[in-house]
Amino acid sequence: MPTEKEVYQSHADRYEQLVYREDYQKNLPKAVRNIRDFAGLDIVELGAGTGRLTRFLAREARKVYAGDLSFHMLSRAAGLLRPEEAARCSLSVADMRRMPFPDACADLVVAGWSFCYLAVWGADRWQPELENGLGEALRLLRPGGMVILFENYGTGSETPNPPPHLNGYFDFLKGKGFRSDWIRTDYDFASMQEAQDLSDFFFGGELAEKVRKNQWKILPECTGVFWLAK
Repeated sequence: MPTEKEVYQSHADRYEQLVYREDYQKNLPKAVRNIRDFAGLDIVELGAGTGRLTRFLAREARKVYAGDLSFHMLSRAAGLLRPEEAARCSLSVADMRRMPFPDACADLVVAGWSFCYLAVWGADRWQPELENGLGEALRLLRPGGMVILFENYGTGSETPNPPPHLNGYFDFLKGKGFRSDWIRTDYDFASMQEAQDLSDFFFGGELAEKVRKNQWKILPECTGVFWLAK
């Protein structure tokens, strides 16, 4: 099992095989729409990865400016965009704390399963790193704009079971005034074997064994949704 950093640096194809199976009920677009109708908006996406949010946002947005630290991941994202999506997208290798865009350029700033890494990889500077990241998101927003974050609330769980190592991060968001809810983003794998293999690849042997014992071709997952208006 590679580390998360190794996945993002070198395993984009395998990662995309996993996230392609995620949210088979299409709850993510509904969750964004319930907070803010994104049709015709200018959107900045932080930590875009292989573009699982980018693609559905680009179908309706005026423009999506998607950034990620990993050129490897963005290259895969670019290859997955349909022509009509690519026409509305700009992909940039960029740090979410220092995005190469002007002030007040976006109506919506979105990050899916990525903003948390400012805390996870921030070591003893995790709080200042989160402050920097949030400050950058707010800099990019126009007045009345919105930040929306999606984060892990429990893979292999039918009800919220957030990873304990993210508790401080979630407390930070609450302290900054973020509102929150949760949705299901279950995976629908092609086979039991694929479910086990891809679970082991990204989440590790413990979840893969749980998948095997429960015979989960559909792997339950809860996702936290956090939003803040400027």
